[in-house]
Amino acid sequence: MGFVEDTLAVPRPDQLAAVNLPRRQHYHRSPDSWQDEVVYFLLVDRFSDGAESTRPLLDRTKLAEARPDQDNGEPWRWDRWASSGSDCYQGGTLHGVTTKLDYLQGLGVTTVWLSPIFRQRAHLDTYHGYGVQDFLDVDPRFGTREDLVELVAQAHQRGLRVLLDVIFNHSGANWLYPGGELKPAYTSGQYRFGDWRGDEGQPIPTIVGREDGAWPTEFSDPDRYTRAGTGDLDASKFPDVADAEFRRTDFEDLRDFALDASGTLSFLAEAYMYWIALTDCDGFRIDTVKHVSYEQARNFCGAIKEFATNLGKRDFFLVGEIPDDDFASRYLNAVGRNLNAALDISGSRLALRDLARGLADPARYFSSFEAGSAPLGSHRNLGDKLMSVLDDHDHVYGEKLRFAARASNDHQAITATAVQLLTLGIPCLYYGTEQGFAGPEEAEQHWLPGWGGHDRYLREAMFGPRFPRAHGRAGVPGLGGGDGLDHELPGFGPCGSAGAHCFDAAHPLYLRIAAITAVRADFPVLRSGRQYLRQVSVFGDTFGAARPGELFGWSRILVDEEALCAVNPNGLASRGADVLVDAQLNPPGSEFTVIMNSAEAAGAVGATHPVGSQVPVRRAASGAAYVEIRDMGASEALVLVNRP
Repeated sequence: MGFVEDTLAVPRPDQLAAVNLPRRQHYHRSPDSWQDEVVYFLLVDRFSDGAESTRPLLDRTKLAEARPDQDNGEPWRWDRWASSGSDCYQGGTLHGVTTKLDYLQGLGVTTVWLSPIFRQRAHLDTYHGYGVQDFLDVDPRFGTREDLVELVAQAHQRGLRVLLDVIFNHSGANWLYPGGELKPAYTSGQYRFGDWRGDEGQPIPTIVGREDGAWPTEFSDPDRYTRAGTGDLDASKFPDVADAEFRRTDFEDLRDFALDASGTLSFLAEAYMYWIALTDCDGFRIDTVKHVSYEQARNFCGAIKEFATNLGKRDFFLVGEIPDDDFASRYLNAVGRNLNAALDISGSRLALRDLARGLADPARYFSSFEAGSAPLGSHRNLGDKLMSVLDDHDHVYGEKLRFAARASNDHQAITATAVQLLTLGIPCLYYGTEQGFAGPEEAEQHWLPGWGGHDRYLREAMFGPRFPRAHGRAGVPGLGGGDGLDHELPGFGPCGSAGAHCFDAAHPLYLRIAAITAVRADFPVLRSGRQYLRQVSVFGDTFGAARPGELFGWSRILVDEEALCAVNPNGLASRGADVLVDAQLNPPGSEFTVIMNSAEAAGAVGATHPVGSQVPVRRAASGAAYVEIRDMGASEALVLVNRP
């Protein structure tokens, strides 16, 4: 048998020393360019349980019917729906993700990014996965190691890739400080070690069972942890040095690793090498990179890259979560070729949001691609160093609401996703964006605690559970009794619902996004071409920068091919404009052919500029070349090419 079969034939190892990692074996190869990929980020707990066939598709015209009374007869209560979303596992599983691979492939997704799947403390409800207790096992609420291996295998059979989300800055809340304190004040020194936590979180002197303390045994050494208490995570308040408070502090109650202690970094790298070898995954999203030093990031990423290369994965993808453009640029420079990209979750995410809503002129967003114009300019202009993000599970900056929560219509998010998919960078979609997730309707929002300021409103459960999992160990398969559900709370379903799912392949946004990803896959110019924001003319005015809320366009150019992408960010009215194109590539008599019309993709009848139609290239008195785009519907996108 091989490594995978041998490993799955026995319980997960207690110690890294018992793992004999493979080398020079055949594993799934990396893509030619990660810039060609379309990434889809999902929270495993909130995506699918694989049982959607037992629940109806949510009817958004009848939301009241999807807000049932509780089992005890109490009517729907918004505070309980909100509590379910923040405090409970909802029941999504790895098997559920596997059952939705066809849905994702139909959307045009090529890479699936999973939230952390590693075992959490059973008595806590850290459904997000970032509080790891056992670095060598899958959390049973998500499934098994076999489920994860099968998910990756099924994805690879479909030509999809899988990214795992890993954390090497901190572990879960696996031990207590002296006196049983969970979050003592920060110290620049070091606290004495207190106690490990038992199966219910109680202090215990030694680790006995698998629910005690931290695993594998290499992480049961108190010296593996900084033990500095809970301090300030805001990097802007401190010098950018290795022992700064924002790098030594616990992450709230999640325990900071002493990465400078001999062996700690190597152990963490080995733990994640185990998952590469076991699952054949294709890359990692690395959490909280800003909270480790540059040298530690460089060493960790280098070790992972080298191991993956020896398995035939010559470009194992590593993307870092690094809020703040300036810090992202520093880490990309410091780590170099061993860090593929950074998540673009700072100022540019907000600029994209405002552009797509028609609130900002396009130059604000597009200027960030120009080398030297912004801290990340030189990296963004390369096209493969940044992963573009519109919605995610945190929204580190700005209000904690999905884009669609402030949208003017049911498909306005296409203006943002079109920009993501058709500009430089690696586009990343967040689960539910293609279904227009926006939370409850405006008339109900005043009942919701912390609306706009709490992460839960970014994390609705797409599969629509009727009830969430029970709290703590009662909700863990194999540990709790009964059905493992909390019947006193509703499930945290989409749009303020429970008991109805949102896997709708006919949703207006799903159809539009699928049309864009299809042409992106077919035309290399849309993935790799040089990029130019185009000037426009409205009502015969002089060509100039597009104004907020007006049609704007940009070109991608590869050799002699030009693709013109046009977007109407106005969510209420049609717009048109004359848009400049390259005069040398498009001499008199040339024409562009429409290859994607988002309105038509969603079934609109009579949309202007249908797919296959030609738009002639005209000449201004100045000799400038342009095309006329007319009556483009609200929140729609077009793609035209000169070489169809």
